[in-house]
Amino acid sequence: MILIINKKNHMIKQAIIPLAGLGTRMLPLTSVIPKELMPINGKPNLQYILDECIDAGIKEFIFIISKKKLSIKKYFFNDNFYKKILKKKKDKRLFEEYKKIKKYQKMIKFVYQNKPKGTGDAVLKCKKLIKGDYFLMLLADDLIINKNCSKEMIKLHKLKKSSVIATKKVEKKAVSRWGILSIKNKKKNYFQINDVVEKPSIKNAPSNYAIIGRYILPKKIFYEINKLKPGQGGEIHITDAIRNLIHKKNKFFGNIFKGRYLDCGTLKGYINSGAEIYKGKK
Repeated sequence: MILIINKKNHMIKQAIIPLAGLGTRMLPLTSVIPKELMPINGKPNLQYILDECIDAGIKEFIFIISKKKLSIKKYFFNDNFYKKILKKKKDKRLFEEYKKIKKYQKMIKFVYQNKPKGTGDAVLKCKKLIKGDYFLMLLADDLIINKNCSKEMIKLHKLKKSSVIATKKVEKKAVSRWGILSIKNKKKNYFQINDVVEKPSIKNAPSNYAIIGRYILPKKIFYEINKLKPGQGGEIHITDAIRNLIHKKNKFFGNIFKGRYLDCGTLKGYINSGAEIYKGKK
């Protein structure tokens, strides 16, 4: 008799990117263009995220968009436009850009979230497309430059065979703006997560390690999201599902990433991000 052992698949090959948000913090610009397509030093915000993932070994992207943001789909699937222009003009730069777009095309799938019901709801819509036991989720507002955060997280995931959340230290006076992690067993570049506290007061904050928009999540999180009721703002929050898994003794680790964090979700942050990336290329 041969005993077949079902080993868990710890390879991270898929990334979910929620893109259906309204972008209200970037109005009036986002009334005509999705914030994820706004150029930062010559290329869209979203493209930095894709390049980070591809360098980390990701093979497939699941974009969560709404019908109001179909221009994201058009950006990546606009072959007739490129062919028409390249037929008239032999532009080497444009040809190279089109080659990149064709590469992305083979890797992207779309699901739709037409009502803004939060990140938990967005992730749940990808349930049928997830193949492995774990997947990467990235928030496009958060850019991390100089070092590949996703690659660091996948390395930690392979070491610990567990879920991972990107984190960085913030000023204690700013903790009420962030999801904050309760920590234990801290090492140089990581720690185990005890709990997640959403926007605590300075007095009640368990640490000043904040969640940044990079997560390696287990497939079982779909079951937890399914059980959630809408929270603040009528939305289903991914952090509530993460907290429930931690309380059920599922291990999560915080990866203290080495790169530089840039917030692209506000107009001021967007302008600063462009300046920082330009400075880094000089």
